[in-house]
Amino acid sequence: MDVRTAHTSELDPAVLDRARRLLDVVFDGDFDDHDWEHGLGGIHALAWQDGELVGHASVVQRRLLHGGRALRTGYVEGVGVRPDRQRTGVGAALMAPLERVVRNAYEIGALASSDAGLPFYAARGWQLWRGPAYALTPHGVERTPDEDGSLFVLPVSAKVTLTGDLICDWRDGDVW
Repeated sequence: MDVRTAHTSELDPAVLDRARRLLDVVFDGDFDDHDWEHGLGGIHALAWQDGELVGHASVVQRRLLHGGRALRTGYVEGVGVRPDRQRTGVGAALMAPLERVVRNAYEIGALASSDAGLPFYAARGWQLWRGPAYALTPHGVERTPDEDGSLFVLPVSAKVTLTGDLICDWRDGDVW
């Protein structure tokens, strides 16, 4: 397996299209244009086997508010492995370079996990956020209770209280 990393600006449109189509398959119709847009503008990890794209993940910059601070956050998006290659180490191979990016460029890492991904991220040392989650919306700060139990952080230099409030910046589509 060959894992390559590149900024969105360095990727050929055909490669980006392949990654988007892969995520459509992985998420079985539960991946929309907003979800795709959320993963653009940062660093992508792409896993190739025998000339086929079998996995994708990216990390983008966001601001999360916690403890009275706006934290420079490496937010992981669009993690997906082709169904026939899942549980073969592809996900770990994608996350390793992105976690290096988070540790070297951000105060904290964060991501929202599917139920299936919870054990994967916990095993990699990501910490489950146990406090309430919110979003800074055009109408003010609003609670996002549907995210409870699915948010993970990877503290780097920021001190966090895992039971405190965590507020994400606004974006279209799923805010987390």
